[in-house]
Amino acid sequence: MGAKQLAWRACYELLAARVREPGWAFMNYGYAPVGAGAGLGASPQVELDPRDEPDRYCIQLFRHALAGTEVRGADVLEVGSGRGGGAAHVSRYLHPRSTTGLDFSRRAVELSRRHRRGPGLSFVAGDAQAMPFAAESFDVVVNIESSHCYASMDAFLAEAHRVLRPGGVLAWADLRDAAGLATLHAQLARSPLRCEAELDITANVLRAMELDNERKLALIDAWIPRGFQRAIRPFAGIRGTRNHEGLARGDVRYLSARLVKPEAPPP
Repeated sequence: MGAKQLAWRACYELLAARVREPGWAFMNYGYAPVGAGAGLGASPQVELDPRDEPDRYCIQLFRHALAGTEVRGADVLEVGSGRGGGAAHVSRYLHPRSTTGLDFSRRAVELSRRHRRGPGLSFVAGDAQAMPFAAESFDVVVNIESSHCYASMDAFLAEAHRVLRPGGVLAWADLRDAAGLATLHAQLARSPLRCEAELDITANVLRAMELDNERKLALIDAWIPRGFQRAIRPFAGIRGTRNHEGLARGDVRYLSARLVKPEAPPP
């Protein structure tokens, strides 16, 4: 694992260990429409309960990734479930049969089990590259802003293929250095999953980061010990930090993709 991946994991574990406040439910950069009318890559407006409204931009990233995927009645797995907000949203709003959140951090899993509620919702500790599930256990796998921390994207994609049922969908969204896009595309191309759609949503994510900047700064100020705030700001994508500046310059790109496990051939 590279130094950048280790740094991300260290910040992630710090949040799980030191920030026990259940109100911090999401950690992704978010998604917002841009441009006139519907805007670039825009998804339908999401109607939210007032208690969920503060997390609108983070929720919209999940809904963008899942747009066009049948979730009602499905068995859904979120890989990299973090503080549990995304899996809880899916279980409460999209009516799956079950929703499972998988995360490598046992502290994050414990926090999610304590504070997240939803029909058929559960959380499990485990590795995205060696998932603790039987083959063909899920209809949908969701992976939001997590895969850049994995030692092997190939191993993750192989595991997603293994745990998906034939015809199942991997709804994926994440950032990459622009120089690494060719590597990412090669990884997707050699995956046993078929990439049906890919979008560059950098503008949408950057817009959400701008709109959500003050709220996230307030959360950091309220909930993060002062000595750790400087380390957490880049992780949260605060204006002026590395990934915010990289997305603004085009040195970092943010993509979403829909990948499908092919149906089994007839006997």
